[in-house]
Amino acid sequence: MPAQGRTATQATKAVREARDFLFDHATDYQGAVSQFTWPQVDEFNFALEWFDVVTGEHPDRPAVTIVESDLSARSWTYGQLSQRSDQVANWLASLGVRRGSHVIVMLNNTIELWEVMLGIGKLGAVSIPTSTLLSAADLAYRVEKGEVDAVVTLTDLADRLAQVPASVTRIGVGDDLPDGWVGWDASTAAPADFEPDGPTPAGDIGLLYFTSGTTNRPKLVAHTQISYPIGHLSTMWWLGVRPGDVHLNISSPGWAKHAWSSFYSPFLAQATVFVFTYARFDAGELMRVMDAHHVSTLCAPPTVWRMLIQSDLRQLAHPPRELVGAGEPLNPEVIHQVRDAWGSTIRDGYGQTEMTCCVGNSPGQLVKDGSMGRPTPGYPVVLVDPATGEQVADEGEICLDLSQPVLGLMAGYYEDDEATAASRAGGYHHTGDIASRDADGYLTYVGRADDVFKASDYKISPFELESVLLEHDLVIEAAIVPSPDPVRLAVPKAYVCVTAEAAADPAQTARAIFVHAHERLSAHQRVRIIEFVEELPKTISGKIRRVELRAREAERVASGDATGQHLDRDYR
Repeated sequence: MPAQGRTATQATKAVREARDFLFDHATDYQGAVSQFTWPQVDEFNFALEWFDVVTGEHPDRPAVTIVESDLSARSWTYGQLSQRSDQVANWLASLGVRRGSHVIVMLNNTIELWEVMLGIGKLGAVSIPTSTLLSAADLAYRVEKGEVDAVVTLTDLADRLAQVPASVTRIGVGDDLPDGWVGWDASTAAPADFEPDGPTPAGDIGLLYFTSGTTNRPKLVAHTQISYPIGHLSTMWWLGVRPGDVHLNISSPGWAKHAWSSFYSPFLAQATVFVFTYARFDAGELMRVMDAHHVSTLCAPPTVWRMLIQSDLRQLAHPPRELVGAGEPLNPEVIHQVRDAWGSTIRDGYGQTEMTCCVGNSPGQLVKDGSMGRPTPGYPVVLVDPATGEQVADEGEICLDLSQPVLGLMAGYYEDDEATAASRAGGYHHTGDIASRDADGYLTYVGRADDVFKASDYKISPFELESVLLEHDLVIEAAIVPSPDPVRLAVPKAYVCVTAEAAADPAQTARAIFVHAHERLSAHQRVRIIEFVEELPKTISGKIRRVELRAREAERVASGDATGQHLDRDYR
């Protein structure tokens, strides 16, 4: 059957009813949270029963628009992508990809990414989106851990597969096809009409995602055919993306946030995914591109927002209607500057690879600076005391109460019953993140449970101190870690990246930052040591690896090395 000829199933209708309810309650927080229920479906295939069905309503609407670094642009309509993914599904099947096959997708933001993700989905196979920045060893680990049958990647990255078993099918996108590889271009000769081999059980695995690995080796998260495809209704509602919107999500493929905002949420909303593949980030150019292509909703990580405010924000003549940030909490200073320039407030949100958006500042609601908002519809979020395992009112670990259905939550960690059981201890899904809650139910991020530390018996939240440092004009990025201290147990130390001008005079810059911090922090919170660095260690997905900085600082103190250290007592 032609892709655009597919008709709505009962599952399609159930998803649409839930989605339209959220549209109708776009700015009604209490109504959305109190009345929303997850769709109940036993079978569902997102590519066949959602994407292909809604395509029939607007086949000529752009599904994906990509602007290249030379500013040339091309769009692919819903109709084109629906038909092309049928062809890709047939072609993959001819290569031995079947229902349940595991396929690594290691591509950049090119149209092949959307074609193959939808094609894999139509087969009922399993996508394992993977970053193109991985080393050969990292990829080999993922191939083994993920029990991979095939890899779809760029021919330019052939050397990354050096440690991958020959039994794994290699599909190459690009020129200079290596020996033994199958070229992507051959897919254009496959039959155009795809017929599935049967219905897709809702509980089947559809996605495998490796976590960022901020504190240890990445875990492999298993999502079903509905936990992300339908679960991202909560993310869609938080983003505020609507039918016909042009949605820009600044995120690299291979990480869960890309699936959040560059695949499921905009397609659930029947919007356009917009991509700008700049060679080097330039805030001014990004804003000009956004204006030219009428971007209406924007999601960007804190790093991008911090770079944007270094530029003249007012050069963007028509700011997007909705602004959101995700990945790590946003600092109030960033929110203030964007609001002053664009008249709109960046709305923070929270979730993990293991789930969809479970907390967020939703459209039309009061945004409290520094808060990541309130629980989204369908998410029973509670705070739990990490020591006692009991629910608490004011501050604790962000958890989900598993006595209630949570459709957007992972099936578990793949082939790791021990880790899955640990994540569900006590009848809760444990996130490992600490938050505080105010009287209105707003949650404010405190930090990873592993990152929070004590100094002189006071609990220190790295994020709270980092937020203060980032308010200083000279500071670009900052990370707070404990520095071992014989009297206080530990003192807060800041690793700081500053502007080029500030780096030229480190002593004067340190003095200015210490004064700034002392004026804004309580005595027990004050930063006692500053070390200037050119960059902070991060995961491939851009999250700061404080665990690496903690280890570095412990080694420095043990060795007695004081090189490059600026102490607050020296600047009083």
